[in-house]
Amino acid sequence: MDFALSPKTTEYAAKLQGFMDSEVFPAEAVYHRQREQLLADGKPHALPAIVEELKAKAKALGLWNLFLPHYGHGLSVTDYATLAEITGWSPDLAPEAINCAAPDTGNMELLDMFATAEQKKQWLEPLLDGQIRSAFAMTEPAVASSDARNIQTQIVKDGDDYVINGTKWWTTGAMDERCEILIVMGKTNPAADDHHQQSMVLVPINTPGVKVVRNLTVFGYVDQHGHAEVSFTNVRVPIANLLGAEGEGFALAQARLGPGRVHHCMRAIGMAERALSLMIKRTVSREAFGKELVRQGVIQEWIAQARIDIEQARLLVLKAAWMIDSVGAKGARKEIAAIKVAVPRMAERIIDHAIQSYGGAGVSQDSPLAAMYAGVRALRIVDGPDEVHIRDIARLEIKPYLS
Repeated sequence: MDFALSPKTTEYAAKLQGFMDSEVFPAEAVYHRQREQLLADGKPHALPAIVEELKAKAKALGLWNLFLPHYGHGLSVTDYATLAEITGWSPDLAPEAINCAAPDTGNMELLDMFATAEQKKQWLEPLLDGQIRSAFAMTEPAVASSDARNIQTQIVKDGDDYVINGTKWWTTGAMDERCEILIVMGKTNPAADDHHQQSMVLVPINTPGVKVVRNLTVFGYVDQHGHAEVSFTNVRVPIANLLGAEGEGFALAQARLGPGRVHHCMRAIGMAERALSLMIKRTVSREAFGKELVRQGVIQEWIAQARIDIEQARLLVLKAAWMIDSVGAKGARKEIAAIKVAVPRMAERIIDHAIQSYGGAGVSQDSPLAAMYAGVRALRIVDGPDEVHIRDIARLEIKPYLS
């Protein structure tokens, strides 16, 4: 198992780091000023102009759609993991600037794997070009959606159409003014076994009966792309809008989550690295009780433990990525579950210590740490809570002893 960067990854990493240093980090203050103005204007989900400027520059540099191996770059999951970590240093800007932002990445992977030629032309191509955004509507407020078999939204065949009724929430991206397509998961085959009752259907967001009810905040933060509650009332779409095969929605959901969890986790490692850097810079510059904070034993312990934890987490994620490349996501199921538990917990702890080192400034808008903490804490629920993944790991560990 060799984690040395390939020559291609080394080239892209250097180019991406240069883009971060010269364009993304200087743009952060501009982004926040523009967002504040849009919020004041009553447009909380409008896109700050600086993002489109960054997208144009990234595209010109060839830093575009790096997560999809057969769209010009040929980067493996392991290759892209390193690049995802770099973008995690600026999670609000960098992923979207290079068209590698969730939930579009997972949705593009689904469309790439399962869409018809017509569906790809209508939806995948404009997503790949960064012209539109998308959302994934699976989670529901009335059921424990960590068990996708609980999904209650009904997708009923009626002639040449499907008719959809139900309510979704945490439909990330649906508040964005550029969102044009929803991938909706619901029940088409309620009499089938538990894992073949669900299907996925492509629903344009402007279809009659689709109502974006409200935005859901994360610890009070209003994300630009939004996390929407969406209701579907007698929503009618052609049967041709089925994604993949009927009754295969559960399998499609699992296929969507493998590489995506590597992306999430490596970005979280990037956030942890930035938090550690901020903590060191802050404690070097502040003095208490006769010496710089960085010379206090408790701070040094935080710094040392952070470095140990980051290195361990990175190796675990790279192993999971290498296994996806080698044996597929199904063969890497245990490792994928493990990183989804280990990495957000690690990043949450390091960001928390960085906040503590900043004192009052750490919980204010004067540093990126509070927003980073909110995002990484939510990651312990996103794509399945820790407890579900721990359950899966335990079952896989126990299985050989029971057979």
